[in-house]
Amino acid sequence: MTRLDADSPPGVFITVEGIEGVGKSTQAGLIARYLRDAGLRVVETREPGGTEVGEGIREILLRPVPTPMGAETELLLMFAARAEHIARVVAPALADGAWVVCDRFTDASYAYQGGGRGIPPARIAVLEDFVQGGLMPDLTILLDASPDVALARTRKRGRADRFEREGPGFFEAVRMAYLERARRDPRRIRVIDASPPVDAVAAAIRNELARFSI
Repeated sequence: MTRLDADSPPGVFITVEGIEGVGKSTQAGLIARYLRDAGLRVVETREPGGTEVGEGIREILLRPVPTPMGAETELLLMFAARAEHIARVVAPALADGAWVVCDRFTDASYAYQGGGRGIPPARIAVLEDFVQGGLMPDLTILLDASPDVALARTRKRGRADRFEREGPGFFEAVRMAYLERARRDPRRIRVIDASPPVDAVAAAIRNELARFSI
């Protein structure tokens, strides 16, 4: 029996990760639709955000400002939003037996604030333990594409947010941090090539979901 069976154990946590421009939001929505079509109850959410407090913090984090935000400030704001998100959305939904599909979670902190900003992973791990305890995703879909491909897509969206204004070197460091986490935890983190068209990427993700069992 796979975790896509309607009679499977309740409370499954799926996250979607990757650098800007790889299609996380689009694919997270398609995952949720696929799971609902399989007869499952799904909660869709995102980070930073997902709650009133979290969306306010998201606005602070994404808004371009003349003075750069400190890396430690950025990290702490991410985990502040995450603490509220877990308490108000993720933990209650999982306890109620829902499948939670989240656009980004803690892997993003290790990739962006760790790989991109240079904060030591051990420091991030302290916050992870404090905020999450033992909570971890059951499955993480890592959408992978080169910064050249991904950033070309973001430029079509219009005005860039604070992260999208970073250069290719930053995103290459973030990408490498993501891939290193996938290398260390291949059972949880499944890497999907995000370069093909949306439908092809969605099909590859569905294949992973169909094989998903824990």
